Amino acid sequence: MPKIQIEQRPFLTHPEHIQGVSPFLAQILARRGVEDAQQLQLKLKHLLAANLKGLNHAVQLMDQAIDAQKKIVIVGDYDADGATSTALMVLVLRDMGANVEYLVPDRFKYGYGLTPKIADLAFSRYQPDLLITVDNGISSHAGVEQAQAHGMQVIITDHHLTTKATPDAEAVVNPNQLGCEFPSKALAGVGVAFYLLANLSSHRSKLSKSSSKISDYLDLVALGTYADVASLDYNNRILVDAGLKRIQRKQCRAGISALLDIAGRDPAQLKAQDLGFVLGPRINAAGRMETMDIGIECLLANDLQTAYPLAQQLNQLNIERRHVEADMKQQALSALASLSLDSAQLPAALILFEPHWHQGVIGIVAGRLKEQFHRPSIVFAADEDGIHLKGSARSIDGVHIRDAIELIAEQYPQLISHFGGHAAAAGLTLKKIHFEPFKQAFEQLIATMDESLFHATLWTDGELPSHAFQIQTVDLLQNLTPWGQNFPAPVFEGKFKVLDYRWLKDSHLKLKLVLENAQVIDAIAFNAREKFEFNPMQNTVNLVYELDKNEFNGNVSLQLRILHLEQ
Repeated sequence: MPKIQIEQRPFLTHPEHIQGVSPFLAQILARRGVEDAQQLQLKLKHLLAANLKGLNHAVQLMDQAIDAQKKIVIVGDYDADGATSTALMVLVLRDMGANVEYLVPDRFKYGYGLTPKIADLAFSRYQPDLLITVDNGISSHAGVEQAQAHGMQVIITDHHLTTKATPDAEAVVNPNQLGCEFPSKALAGVGVAFYLLANLSSHRSKLSKSSSKISDYLDLVALGTYADVASLDYNNRILVDAGLKRIQRKQCRAGISALLDIAGRDPAQLKAQDLGFVLGPRINAAGRMETMDIGIECLLANDLQTAYPLAQQLNQLNIERRHVEADMKQQALSALASLSLDSAQLPAALILFEPHWHQGVIGIVAGRLKEQFHRPSIVFAADEDGIHLKGSARSIDGVHIRDAIELIAEQYPQLISHFGGHAAAAGLTLKKIHFEPFKQAFEQLIATMDESLFHATLWTDGELPSHAFQIQTVDLLQNLTPWGQNFPAPVFEGKFKVLDYRWLKDSHLKLKLVLENAQVIDAIAFNAREKFEFNPMQNTVNLVYELDKNEFNGNVSLQLRILHLEQ
């Protein structure tokens, strides 16, 4: 395990400028870059204006296509962002009377994005007049050309980064394309689709044409944004909060209700984190294990009767995904152990491949390895063609994984066939014969980076004042949600006296702690046996923790949820 450094988050803004909240809350907010109390007003009227490059032209094309009853096909992506984007497009366009179908390529056959093969498939299946991508397409130059050769107009909606010129489509809407002045670069694919559809609906409404009440679909926008781990800037927090409230009020898609029911979750108690940890994995499981059509059909379903069997299928796929992932992770750990590495000797990057590994879960396994060892990790699986390997990369703070892969591609053009992604996550394809040279080149590149990057840091909000150890503090913090990517939930540190301890199911550690003011509180560390060394002979512990509620037999008490323990 890497040595963990515990540090307090720096102030990004001035807490004294945040009026209308207590100094305690002002400090937490200032550590997350909040400038004033206005940024706590998560109302839809505060959303950024839609000055996205290419948006007006895309609206015109879609408006004409609806009026002329042209055939529209949506080409989506196989993750939760892609599924929610596709469902959103289909539902809203059908509301407006459009003739619309969708297509999500099988990732194992076709890979990612609008490839020429996908353009061919769209043409042979639907003969569309207009093809719209969601959550993909910004690098699909050849796919756009092929679609146009089949007589289609093409609109690309995407949010991924690119350093190259945009494809020559009829319209491209992406806040991250060159020359786009939209202030938030953090929109997920579903956020881009939302902006486009909201403006299309408004345009048609002004002309007294069929339109749609786009706010009815914010549950999809919230789910896709959070599940895609988009940065929760002010704009995204408004979108997530609005969608979450719709789910809490049971004003959401039947598919979301069915998934929550199967997961045993009460919608009224749903937290933003549950979008990422309860709903997201079940939708994603379709794209990872089978085909994303199951996830999209579940979100499109108009009633519980239709949605429930699909939600059950997604739940089952997620159980299978967890089994496959656990096996692969164990094999990956065994492979690392066989190298007889201790944490001081770990390579700068972890790059692993086994012929029988499942393509659908390599990204999750890479993420788990990255978390456990604090190293950029790339996990490969064999492609169906028997020649190539598909890799999924996850990175630590300070190492831009997409740029690192691009650097290798520039230095050794023969090694990498395709790649794309973000700072924290990327995908790539290479020939099996190039695995070892790629591994060597990539490890060497990462090894040249600053040594300090490889020390894991656990950021905290400092010590909690003794008066704040109460249930009301949990509610106060909950009122500031949604917490998430780049707007993390508050985490505190402190030294505590241990009054008593016990092991639950031989894995979880339950502590009874006493504060300086003699207040006694409970704390729990889940899966502590694997993570921490606890010596009951020592009567103090240093903890990093989150505040939580323990609800048992109708009683509610304060509980610390331990993230890190040292003695």
